[in-house]
Amino acid sequence: MSHDVDRFRTFSRRTFALAGGKAFLGFIMLGRLFQLQVLKSDKYAVLAEENRISVRLLSPVRGKVFDRFGVPIATNKENYRLILVPEDAGQVDKVLKMISQTVEISDADRKRIFKEMKRNAPFAPIIVKEDLTWEQVSKMEVNAPDLPGLSIDVGQRRYYPYGASTAHLVGYVGEYSKKDLKHLPKTTLPDVRTGKTGVEKQFNKDLQGEFGRIEEEVNAYGRVLRQLAHKQGDLGENLYLTIDASLQDFTQKRVEGLSASVVVMDVKTGDILAFVSSPSFDPNILSQGVNNTQWRELMGNIKKPMSNKVLTGQYAPGSTFKMVVALAALENKVISPYETTYCPGHLQVGNRRFHCWKREGHGTVDMSDSIIESCDVYFYELAKKVGIQNIAAMSKKLGLGAPTGVSLPFEKSGLIPTKEWKRRHFKQSWHVGETVLASIGQGYVLTTPIQLALMTARLSTGVKVTPNIVMKTSEEGAEEHVFEPVGIKQKHLDIILKAMSDAVSSSHGTAYWSRIGDRSREMAGKTGTAQVRRITQEERLEGVKKNKDIAWKKRDHALFVGYAPQKNPKYAISVVVEHGGSGSTAAAPIARDVLKKTQEVMGE
Repeated sequence: MSHDVDRFRTFSRRTFALAGGKAFLGFIMLGRLFQLQVLKSDKYAVLAEENRISVRLLSPVRGKVFDRFGVPIATNKENYRLILVPEDAGQVDKVLKMISQTVEISDADRKRIFKEMKRNAPFAPIIVKEDLTWEQVSKMEVNAPDLPGLSIDVGQRRYYPYGASTAHLVGYVGEYSKKDLKHLPKTTLPDVRTGKTGVEKQFNKDLQGEFGRIEEEVNAYGRVLRQLAHKQGDLGENLYLTIDASLQDFTQKRVEGLSASVVVMDVKTGDILAFVSSPSFDPNILSQGVNNTQWRELMGNIKKPMSNKVLTGQYAPGSTFKMVVALAALENKVISPYETTYCPGHLQVGNRRFHCWKREGHGTVDMSDSIIESCDVYFYELAKKVGIQNIAAMSKKLGLGAPTGVSLPFEKSGLIPTKEWKRRHFKQSWHVGETVLASIGQGYVLTTPIQLALMTARLSTGVKVTPNIVMKTSEEGAEEHVFEPVGIKQKHLDIILKAMSDAVSSSHGTAYWSRIGDRSREMAGKTGTAQVRRITQEERLEGVKKNKDIAWKKRDHALFVGYAPQKNPKYAISVVVEHGGSGSTAAAPIARDVLKKTQEVMGE
C-alpha cells in the first residue's frame, strides 16, 4: 500500500514539473509574440515593406563645369549602352557571338558578363557595352528581332573636352566605393558616378544634384511586379572656374613630356588662371573605368601622371626662398641692404663647409647682387644673423608652411621648420648649420608649387592675396576682392622687387636669357635649383658631375617664380621641373612663354 502511495507521489511531482515547464515555455513564447507584434511592430513592418519594395536611384544630369569665359571643360554626352537580360536571351554565348560582328566583345567583356550572370538573378539586366556609335546602334536596332534579350539604353556619360589638359584641376568621376555607399540609401545603383578628384570631388554635392527615385513592387525572387512611384532628380548646378581654358591648354602642352607643375595666378584677385601638373592623364578613360593593365601603366609611370604635383608635390624651394630670408633680415633690422659680403665660393661653419653654386665665388656682393646672381654664401652669412625663427615668421606671412586654402582636395602643407618643430619631432636642439641650409631653401624646408605662386603674388602686391579657383560675383557693385596688407614695409618689398626685375633684365642675372622681348610685358623673377642628392667631398675633389651625366632621378629640381609685367604686376607664376637640372635653363624659359601667353590672352 505504501509502495503505491510513493509511486503516486512520484508521478504527481513529475506531472507537476512537466506542466510547470510547459507553462514557463508558453509564457516565454507569449512574451516574444507580444514583443514582435506589439512592441516592435513598426520596425518589422518597415522591414517587410523593404522586402516588398525595391528602390532604384535615378542619377540626375550632372552640372557642367566652365572656364571663366564660359568655355565648357566638363560636360555630359549621351551614352548608348547595350543591355542584356539573360533569361530572355536564351543561349547567351550564342547571342554574344552574333553581336560581336557589330560590337567588339573582348574576352574581358565576356568574363565580366558571365560573372555578373552568376551573381545576379536571371532577369537582372547587364550592361554588355557602353559608348556605342550611332552606326552600331542603328545596326543593333535593325537586327533586334534576331537578338533576343538585348536592348539599347540611353544614359549620360561625363565628358572632358580638354582631356589631359584639365585633368588634375577638374578631376574625374567614377563608381561609388563601398565607403561612399555608406552615405546612400540601400538601393540598386545603376550608372551613378561620384567625383573622385579635383573640382569634381570638391564640389560633388553641388554638381551631382538630387537623386531621383523609382519605387517598384517585387516578389520574393526580386522580380518587378509593378511600379509604385517615379520621381525625377534635380539637375546639378553649373560651376564656373577662374582658369582660362586656352591658357590652360597652352601651358599643359608647353610642359609636355616633362615631370613638372605650373601655376599662374592673378595677383590682384587671387584667381588661378592656369593650373598644370605634368604628365597628366585622360579623365575620359578613367570615368569609363580602366582595366588592370591601364591602371598599372598609370601607377607604374616614373613621372607619376596621377599625382597632382601642384597641390601634393613638396619640394625644397632652392634659391626661390632667398627673398623670404632677405625680407626677414630687413624687417628685423639685421642688416642694411647695401652692406656687402665677400663670397670666395664657400663658407666654413664649425667642421662643415657650405659651398656656393659658383665654385670660384661671386666676390663682393650686397643683397640685390645676391638675389640677381643667386649668391649662396651671402645668404649663409645672412641666415646666421637673422635666425630660423625670424625666417619662419616671414615664411608664414608669405603663405608658406600651411595649406593655401584653395578649394581643392588633398592639398599638402609643405614644411617651414622652427626650433620647436625639431625638438618636437626629433627631440633634438636646432643647429646653426641647419639655418644655413634653410637660407637657400634646402634642408628641412619644403614648399608646394601653389604656395610658391602665392608667395610671389604677395611679394608683388604687398597684400594677403589668397588663391581662388571658383569665379565669384559681386553684388550691387560691392568690392569683390579686398585683402589685408601682408605686414611688410613697402620700402623693403621695393628692394626685393627691383632685384627680381634685374635677375631677368640685367645681363648678369640668372634668368637673363629668358627675358620677354617686349619691355612693357617683361617679367621679373628668381631662379632656383634644388639638390635631391648629397654631393660628397670626394666628388667635389674629382669634379661635380653635371646633371646630364647622372640618372634622371638624381638630377636637381629646377624652379622659377616670377611676375609680370614688372611695373604694376598683374600675374604671378611658379614653375617646378622635377629633375630638370637648372632653374635658369629648364624652368625660366617655361615661365617666360607662359607669362607672355597670359598677357596676350588676359590683356594688360
